[in-house]
Amino acid sequence: MNLPEKANLEKIYGESSACAARFQNLADKFAQIYKHDHADFFTSPGRTEIIGNHVDHNGGKVIAGSINLDTIGAAAPNGTNVIHITSEGYRDEIVVDLDKISRANYPKGTFALVAGMMEGAKKNGFQTAGFDAYVSTNVIAAAGVSSSASFEMLICVIIDYFFNNSKMTYTDYAKIGQYAENVYWDKASGMMDQMACAVGGPVLFDFADRNDLKYSKLDFSYGKFGHRLVIVNTGKGHADLSQEYSEIPGEMKAAAKVLGAELLHETTLENLLAHVNEIKDDRAILRSIHFFEETSRVERSAKAIGEGNYEEFLKLMDESGRSSWELLQNCYCIKDCHEQKIPLVLALTQLFLNKIGGGICRVHGGGFAGVIAAVVPENEMENYVEYISQYVGRENVYPMDIRAVGAAHIG
Repeated sequence: MNLPEKANLEKIYGESSACAARFQNLADKFAQIYKHDHADFFTSPGRTEIIGNHVDHNGGKVIAGSINLDTIGAAAPNGTNVIHITSEGYRDEIVVDLDKISRANYPKGTFALVAGMMEGAKKNGFQTAGFDAYVSTNVIAAAGVSSSASFEMLICVIIDYFFNNSKMTYTDYAKIGQYAENVYWDKASGMMDQMACAVGGPVLFDFADRNDLKYSKLDFSYGKFGHRLVIVNTGKGHADLSQEYSEIPGEMKAAAKVLGAELLHETTLENLLAHVNEIKDDRAILRSIHFFEETSRVERSAKAIGEGNYEEFLKLMDESGRSSWELLQNCYCIKDCHEQKIPLVLALTQLFLNKIGGGICRVHGGGFAGVIAAVVPENEMENYVEYISQYVGRENVYPMDIRAVGAAHIG
């Protein structure tokens, strides 16, 4: 069985030994299960949200980046109209008949996600057909680094390469993933997760026009200013929190409607303040204030990065985290207020940061449960990992880097 070229692996992973072993295992399992003598290989990273928490769905701006954890796949067309996917670690094979796609036939889980993506692809004018795939991932599941979007973008790049001559754009990928989550999972997600996984690298996104998403890559890494990103899994997944996530864009859109707009990006903070007394939902007002201030922070952060003003950048990232906690209110779930894993791990981390006199920490991604992000001085990274591991376990602490390559066919 063929494998990706060494040069391709080094470009993506910075090495070609450990990752080659992953792809060798992938190829062996694919050949064993599906009996193909040739495979194409694909990768799709997870993502880290750097700043711009919960604003994409209302047309805001976000800085995000792909990370050095990814979902990989070996795949080949099978000449039928049925998709077969075996995902390492899962008992059931995912089987989707493209002639029988409907939500009634695929009501839940990964089956529904794949079916929804195929329906979304067709609705956006793209071709689909049957393929076989063996998939493996080291992206943390249900923990705020977009394991689902990583998987979605892997499937998109597979159908793009096999059936659409690689003509699909990253925006097309994101629309397809969003469609599946909105329609088949009842999750009112935006497109930030998908875009960050698809594009790769640190990127500034503008979600004002979902049909023509504007984005630009940034010259940024935490290492540029002597820091490291550490993602900490606080110990509770967020797979059961779709309602909490959906309420955030719903409340923002309800506030926008009072202001005569569909989405908040179409109006202003000044207009919101002029009509505060007409909005009866206090939390919707607070979340809307977060939207306007957060979008402004993203713009200022991009400027600070361009100027190399990393002290200002860290200050803005810290402000963003505090706004998420105080205004957006996505650090714990009200219906289970005695379980506050994110605030607890943030508080423990802040004690460490206060002691060393540097770094910041914040809720990461969707929130309510899952992970936090700590940005710590590089010379204190190992000390922080040892410290926080006492409380969450070393297996839940992930020093990370931003990688340059997004969802891609790699050989």
